[in-house]
Amino acid sequence: MLVKWEDRIFKLFIFWYICGVILLGFDLLPSWLEWANAFFLILAGTLGFLYLWRRFGPAIGGSIGVLIFFSTFIVEWAGADSGFLFGSYDYTDRFAPNVFGVPIAIGFAWLMVMATSHVIARWIVPGGGFLYAVTGGIAAVIIDLIIDPVAYKVKGYWLWEDTGFYYDIPWTNFTGWFIVAFILHLILDAAFKKQRLEVSAGQAEKRMALLYVLMIALFVLLGLINGLWLAAFLTSILTAAIVVLAWKRRPQ
Repeated sequence: MLVKWEDRIFKLFIFWYICGVILLGFDLLPSWLEWANAFFLILAGTLGFLYLWRRFGPAIGGSIGVLIFFSTFIVEWAGADSGFLFGSYDYTDRFAPNVFGVPIAIGFAWLMVMATSHVIARWIVPGGGFLYAVTGGIAAVIIDLIIDPVAYKVKGYWLWEDTGFYYDIPWTNFTGWFIVAFILHLILDAAFKKQRLEVSAGQAEKRMALLYVLMIALFVLLGLINGLWLAAFLTSILTAAIVVLAWKRRPQ
């Protein structure tokens, strides 16, 4: 039953993705359909959660998924409230619904980031450990190199009070992303060593790798359309490098 729902949600995500590319690519998205952006991330995060559930089993995978959602939500709330870790910023109401000033979709976005970067890092460093967590943190930061400029400069989902050389985004944002992803990858690594594979690695992990590429590709497209050339090209080069490396080193 879970497999069927996962397949259905993935098909819905692909449909939503294609619609998003068309509507956003040709600037056809009406204002009343802005909620579709949050729903898109919720779909992606749900796929990440289901991967963890099936990958590590209901008990461990489900617990890790819940931990990722709530821990990142709390960290994001602390960041928006006091500037903790990431820097000083505020969410707008353009990414609603918000709870305690933080969009619900943010927790789902982190589920997507962690599930997909886990696969990339595990393929590159199959033995796990410190280097695996570092690689996972880097894979997560690569995503943010394009998501943050687009969400800030183009969509206006949040406003930075601090500033920096990279599209006026403070460097603490990217170090914060790395630290959070690194710690969560250490937790995933511990779970990986305690739990055997519950699903076919080929099918489940290739889907997460595809999700990683698709999410970045969509934001790169938005970056190119809106003139964020540095973010688009830098992210494209880094994504191509890490994905090709991961694909070459993936388990056969």
